[in-house]
Amino acid sequence: LTHDPGMYPKRLIVDEVRQMGIAIAPLDVNESDSVYRVEEKGAAIRIALSTISKISDGEIRSIIAGRPYIDLADFVHRSGSSAPVIESAVLTGGFDRLHGDVNRRDLLLHLSDLQRSPHKAISGAQMNLAFTPPTLITSGLPDMNSAEIVRHEVERLGIDMSRHLIEFYGDFLNSIAAMRSSQLLEARSGSSVLVAGIKVAMQTPPVRSGKRVIFLTLDDGYGCSDSAFFSDAQASYASTLYSSSLLLVRGITRRTGARGISINATGAWDLRAAYESWRTKESTLAI
Repeated sequence: LTHDPGMYPKRLIVDEVRQMGIAIAPLDVNESDSVYRVEEKGAAIRIALSTISKISDGEIRSIIAGRPYIDLADFVHRSGSSAPVIESAVLTGGFDRLHGDVNRRDLLLHLSDLQRSPHKAISGAQMNLAFTPPTLITSGLPDMNSAEIVRHEVERLGIDMSRHLIEFYGDFLNSIAAMRSSQLLEARSGSSVLVAGIKVAMQTPPVRSGKRVIFLTLDDGYGCSDSAFFSDAQASYASTLYSSSLLLVRGITRRTGARGISINATGAWDLRAAYESWRTKESTLAI
């Protein structure tokens, strides 16, 4: 994760970690380092501060130098972090351990109060005993639901830490008999299948025939599936492949060895749109 060359998104590597039975320790302003760190004798990997979108190396060094922080107000006052970085840390659980008695919506309101309060930020381990922060109180607002939490994780960290995105579509995928990637090896060659997942790679390498082939890799939380869209399928579905990050694919299996299987794709749909049509019972998709 720390030395990822960028071939695949970090969230795919994190998903592989989960499948290996290794826990993902969440972002924590007092515990996370600049790099990913093994904890609990190899039983967990701690999310790094560098995972936060748009955080600078200078901000990371300043955060680490100022530890420990006693609360959000202390962090705002001494960490040297920008407002977007602090907001991202709040939304992705970086202060959950420090503020177990309030939820993230309360912390966002408190952050807004802190940013409006008249005080001068200081850096590193310096302390300013004259600083009296606004009072943190419970607003009564409901906590974020799991879908909101995962959305913020993906937007702010690029990783769905707490749950895999595809889990939210489980009922729909079960209702249409979509296969998990881990089940594909059980399918015979020539079987018609439906698979779904997050787009992790899409390539159009040159081929000898001169006809373009789109190769698509989807991650569904149980592994990856590989689909090939030949020219006859591209006219109807290429725009969906390029514009959607969550996809539902129909195709015919092709065995490529004892442990190898690919899908000759015959259709593709935006998974979110297909799910909403199913949820509202207004589906017009011919899947």
